[in-house]
Amino acid sequence: MLSPMRSRRILHPTDLSRASGRAFAKAVELAKDSRAELVLLHVYAMPVQMMGEAYTPPAAYAQMEASTRRAAQKRLDALIARARQAGVRARALLVEGTPHVRIARAARSYRADAIVMGTHGRTGLARAFLGSVAARVLASAPCPVVTVRGA
Repeated sequence: MLSPMRSRRILHPTDLSRASGRAFAKAVELAKDSRAELVLLHVYAMPVQMMGEAYTPPAAYAQMEASTRRAAQKRLDALIARARQAGVRARALLVEGTPHVRIARAARSYRADAIVMGTHGRTGLARAFLGSVAARVLASAPCPVVTVRGA
């Protein structure tokens, strides 16, 4: 497991789902035990604008993006408040992009000592079809990755 003396910063990527709750709890626990800063990261992806009948005017697209960011920031702020109530130094990052790429980039940028993230535990066709962000992070992370299976 992680050495409490070595961890200065723990990155917790979250999709803000109920399934990520266990990983959040583990990230808070590890940050508290090691007196590390907890960095909560949410990566969102906006749908690609389409041409033709499904075209979204730029103003409407900008409004959708702003609404998406506001909703995600509100949920991140609630998690930050919970982490701070537990006695953990915490901050939030909200970025757009491909989740596994942005998670690995954030881990490097913030010099994370560990990444603590949830996994949905999909297998078979669901995993093959939907992919696994956790598996991709494991392959590209610059630090140890702790995965916690969601409920």
